[in-house]
Amino acid sequence: MAASFKLAVAVTWALVLATTACQGLEVGYYKKTCPRVEHIVRDEVKKFVYKNAGIGAGLIRMLFHDCFVQGCDGSVLLDPTQANPQPEKLSAPNFPSLRGFEVIDAAKDAVEKACPGVVSCADIVAFAARDAAYFLSRFNVKIDMPAGRLDGRVSNASEALDNLPPPVFNVTDLITSFAAKGLGVEDMVVLSGAHTVGRSHCSSFVSDRLAVPSDINAGFANFLRRRCPANPAPANDPTVNQDIVTPNALDNQYYKNVRAHKVLFTSDAALLTTPATAKMVGDNAKIPGWWEGKFKKAFVKMSQIEVKTSNQGEIRKYCRAVNTK
Repeated sequence: MAASFKLAVAVTWALVLATTACQGLEVGYYKKTCPRVEHIVRDEVKKFVYKNAGIGAGLIRMLFHDCFVQGCDGSVLLDPTQANPQPEKLSAPNFPSLRGFEVIDAAKDAVEKACPGVVSCADIVAFAARDAAYFLSRFNVKIDMPAGRLDGRVSNASEALDNLPPPVFNVTDLITSFAAKGLGVEDMVVLSGAHTVGRSHCSSFVSDRLAVPSDINAGFANFLRRRCPANPAPANDPTVNQDIVTPNALDNQYYKNVRAHKVLFTSDAALLTTPATAKMVGDNAKIPGWWEGKFKKAFVKMSQIEVKTSNQGEIRKYCRAVNTK
């Protein structure tokens, strides 16, 4: 009963959030005030991603980690200060693994030269994630990203721990976590497909996937054991590709890996544990273009979580710090 009540509350909040998520956002939001902003951001993203595909994966992950904590407001970008020594970026889910901050800095600098004081850092994060998906998908995932977000002034490491679903979550936990942000079961399954790019530290999966019995493919488990220490520590915590087949391509290979039990996290394997989510995995794996189309919609939906209104946010001059009066 307690679990059912928790899920019911989460779904109720999801309906509330869904009615307010799109407030003030529109495609082409800056067409009059900063008409070249999306081209400027894309050019900066392209420079970094073509040098290192992992940065692209980091930018996609950055939007997810930003939006699930305080909404899509650039709060994940804020550096520690004397007044706030533990912002989101220093929380365990983000530090030291979250990447791409230098891309946002470069894009913000270029945008400020063209249109000072007009474009929020939160919108730059959304544009950069969108562009990373475009390049990593070999131009197959082309997203019309609405804009008009404002930058938040609050960033707290403990909120990241409270809101970001960890890799040990089961399917019920995942559904509840995503529902609390206005995202449905299919959104959760589709957005999980972003695990087709990027790398993970061994410490994120060794203890619950390799050290105890699990559904993981035996050959894949042995492959991981050769690359990961039995007891990863900060000084000895290597990374491995989340998708060993097409590690730098944003494609549907992730779902083929899920079906083959060749995924890193408990939360990935959990997608096979209910008939509904298992069917979604199968459709995404087997039907050409199916996942890409659904990813575009889910990605935009995620980018609209808890957008700040004018009295809650600002347009930062510098993405790593709130404006000073």
